[in-house]
Amino acid sequence: MGYDFDNDTPIYLQIIEHIKMQIINKEFLPNDKLPSVRELSFQYGVNPNTIQKALQELEDIGLIFTERTNGKFVTSNLEIIEKIRQETIDNIIDDFFDSMLKLGLSRNDVMKILNKR
Repeated sequence: MGYDFDNDTPIYLQIIEHIKMQIINKEFLPNDKLPSVRELSFQYGVNPNTIQKALQELEDIGLIFTERTNGKFVTSNLEIIEKIRQETIDNIIDDFFDSMLKLGLSRNDVMKILNKR
């Protein structure tokens, strides 16, 4: 298989973002079991160590947890999922406004354009 990675960002960070999006978009629900490292490695077309690094970071921020001998699961803590969701939304909006400002538009101009749509 494989995944179309961007050359500007480390692969493990792109995998983290992809899995985060799957969680906040409810493709993976709270307490869902994630595919194994081997399955994810095949799915993304990367080394298992890359997957392991991404999963460890997701676990460090509390989005997933490990059940010894059973695998990795999405957290049941809806507050953490909502917090990560809101951070993602904020980042997207900030990036959007930064791009619009680089085009010479003021925040007011951008808001007028958005309101028209």
